[in-house]
Amino acid sequence: MGFISDSLNRIQPSATISISNKAMALKAEGRDIIGLSAGEPDFDTPDNIKEAAITAIRKGYTKYTNVDGIPELKKAIVAKFKRENGLDYKVSQVSVGTGGKQILFNALLATVNPGDEVIIPAPYWVSYPDIVMLAGGKPVFVETTIEHGFKLQPEQLERAITPKTKWFIFNSPSNPSGAAYSKPELKKVTDVLAKHPHVWVLTDDMYEHLVYDDFVFATPAQVEPTLYERTLTMNGVSKAYCMTGWRIGYGAGPEPLIKAMSKLQSQSTSNPSSIAQWAAVEALNGPQDFIPANNKVFKERRDLVVSMLNQAKGLSCPTPEGAFYVYPSCKAAIGKTAPSGNVIKTDEDFVTELLAAEGVAAVHGAAFGTSPFFRISYATATDVLEDACRRVQRFCGNLR
Repeated sequence: MGFISDSLNRIQPSATISISNKAMALKAEGRDIIGLSAGEPDFDTPDNIKEAAITAIRKGYTKYTNVDGIPELKKAIVAKFKRENGLDYKVSQVSVGTGGKQILFNALLATVNPGDEVIIPAPYWVSYPDIVMLAGGKPVFVETTIEHGFKLQPEQLERAITPKTKWFIFNSPSNPSGAAYSKPELKKVTDVLAKHPHVWVLTDDMYEHLVYDDFVFATPAQVEPTLYERTLTMNGVSKAYCMTGWRIGYGAGPEPLIKAMSKLQSQSTSNPSSIAQWAAVEALNGPQDFIPANNKVFKERRDLVVSMLNQAKGLSCPTPEGAFYVYPSCKAAIGKTAPSGNVIKTDEDFVTELLAAEGVAAVHGAAFGTSPFFRISYATATDVLEDACRRVQRFCGNLR
């Protein structure tokens, strides 16, 4: 008998974290490394949010809290969903976790039985399938195409649904592609889901506020109200509020699901940081004017990166609607020889050789379920992005 559990052996370490760690290790060795693998805004947490945390410490709000969130934060989340999404929830329908990942983890482990199927459009965030497999479920991947802007087509979803389907995981704007569904595009997807009442919807709205070019965000339960009773709408403060390290995510859905998630959390992490929760109250209730200001910078960076990557020999980079990633195709580089003399056979080879030759850390598309692509995060300083893109151009130009 092995010491490590079979359930843990079903999963792999996060590819994005692994590559970020590798880049940091090379940097520590003195290499000139530009890390574009992490999904983290370079902007600092706004001062009013920091001050709310400091005030919480000074007031002694440093004890255990309710397992899945303080009432003040839950009320702020209820108000956010009403104000921004037109969704009505009660405090009892809200769960707060240590980041969005815990909300997803709790929901899937609380509901998925061995053999249950979970539909995941690809490319997908790296953790979705591993959490499903840890729960004993079966990820069912539906691959989207660059021609359709990496957006799931309704007929693809219809074909993927079976009597064993338990959940459909939806992410817009997407990590890794940045693709975001307009209301008409989303309505076509929810029309399919409306016909299959046994399928629950887990929607990851973490990049809701990071959209560009006058794009209007929408979420499934908002577009199709009949899905409300079988939808968990997940969000958090990490990306738009520049609070990745504070580790606060939240979800809202039917009370029985929220109670089941709370039961699991009570026997795992218990409550998220009390101080971070008070900071999140201020984030949701306080001034929001810094978000469009940050988005203006993100849009300029997006346009710069898309333009420069499309000038790189053999790369094709679509313009995403949201998030802070681009997901270019490196198909033309497959079969070429890198400066090291190694032949590039996969997108993983491409990013490995790019890191070795030019010191640019990106994430290969296979980690997200599609090839041959790679993901670059443009959530870093503009001058650094320009340097990185010039290095990518040079690397592609040197392939033979």
